[in-house]
Amino acid sequence: MAETRTPLSPGMRMLIDFGPLAVFFLVNSYAPGLQIQRIMTATVAFMVAMAVAMGLSWWKARHISPMLWITGALVLVFGSLTLWFHDQSFIQMKPTIVYTMFAVILGYGLIAKKPLLQMLLETAYPGLSAKGWRLLTINWTGFFVAMAILNEVMRQVLSWDQWVTFKTWAVIPLTLVFAMLNIPMLLKHGLQLEKPEDTPLPPEG
Repeated sequence: MAETRTPLSPGMRMLIDFGPLAVFFLVNSYAPGLQIQRIMTATVAFMVAMAVAMGLSWWKARHISPMLWITGALVLVFGSLTLWFHDQSFIQMKPTIVYTMFAVILGYGLIAKKPLLQMLLETAYPGLSAKGWRLLTINWTGFFVAMAILNEVMRQVLSWDQWVTFKTWAVIPLTLVFAMLNIPMLLKHGLQLEKPEDTPLPPEG
């Protein structure tokens, strides 16, 4: 018997993809104690929130996307390293690793002419032509490379609290704006959605 999947609403996708980052920001902002204590507390909260997000995805859709699996696994690994070594550099490096992995995966798909973005996002763009998928893959690959570089620069020049603010209040808007900028191209190449703005986003890096 085939597995039944229930499509997630745009709001639920946003909650699953960006909710853990919001928890990370809030706990870091309001947890008591010295900075290192807040870092540890926020990291634990981030790891728990990511696990909850993955569980919510399974509960609502009976499925966890490949991108969410990758992100969740790296949050667990780099969060654990942060807690073990008491060094925030690990959790700050996590977005760089996530973005780089996605860029490499999509870049390989372009070279090998395999629709890996379709595999990662899973049927999210009904009607989109093969050329549209290729252009979208090129765009997201470039975006991931740029975000990996940007995260590395920001974690070097910003304080911890400034970096957390950047991660929450700059990265999410940048991702949303970039997704919106792709919509005219998607429509030109066959996208068939009543609300094109509801096209899904990759999870938070």
